Amino acid sequence: MYFIDQHPLAKKNRWKSYTRFFSWQIKQSIRPGARICQFVEESVLLIDKGMIGATGNIYVGLLEFEEMAFVLHFLRPGDVMGDIGANVGVYTILAAKNTGAKVIAIEPVSAACHHLTSNVELNRVSNLATILNCGAADVNGELEFTMSMDAVNHVAVDEDKLKSSKLIKVPVRTPNDIFQNNKPVLLKIDVEGFELPVIRGAKSLLKSDELSAIIIELNGSGMRYGFRDDEIHNELLSFGFSPYEYDPFTRKIKPIEKPGNFNTIYLRNENWVLERLTSSRKFNVTGQLI
Repeated sequence: MYFIDQHPLAKKNRWKSYTRFFSWQIKQSIRPGARICQFVEESVLLIDKGMIGATGNIYVGLLEFEEMAFVLHFLRPGDVMGDIGANVGVYTILAAKNTGAKVIAIEPVSAACHHLTSNVELNRVSNLATILNCGAADVNGELEFTMSMDAVNHVAVDEDKLKSSKLIKVPVRTPNDIFQNNKPVLLKIDVEGFELPVIRGAKSLLKSDELSAIIIELNGSGMRYGFRDDEIHNELLSFGFSPYEYDPFTRKIKPIEKPGNFNTIYLRNENWVLERLTSSRKFNVTGQLI
């Protein structure tokens, strides 16, 4: 529970976070199963035991605080967001239900895609969220994915093929293909180390005037495929994007020299982005306004 004490939002009211944590654990020990949980304001998430990436939001409100708050403050109704590696739909719901933006959500693993669809239907945003059960890559085709690792399912490598029979073959498409008729203003990429092929398949998209922000997971996991984070960083720099930190409490952005150890926000058109961030309404997250 160390992460609760360190979480920027949760540590402002630890007892509420710990209450939510223990309440969830007790309920799951008495009667395990999926439950509908309040998320942000009127949004909800259908969460089951073992969904590590989703249960954290029960405890602290916004598990990936800076990036999720950025989504809330940046997007507007009518915008398009691309959610590549949507998993069960946490970012998709934030964007569609809480900001009114349109979302194209890409999720290759069928079980996660099922939960993603359930969350979209529960929040009544099927008119805003388009779900694609496929992966993203640098060329259209087919790849094998792991399917029993919850939020860290990934494109299978030789080690996965040797030790696991729980693999699934999935069609993959380039972001250029996926978003050719719906250019997003914001792209979230969380593909467990396969970010470089996704970026290489998005070169036309990265040149588009509409795209101004990218949230991307860079934590060294690309090494399983022989990709380095600095390769991705340099690719994004070449398209005019620069890495930033975001403080949701002050609504300020701060340039940084290199990616962080987890998610990094890349921006261009910084003044326009900042104007959006500072003019957004406040959102109620676990009783706190941000």
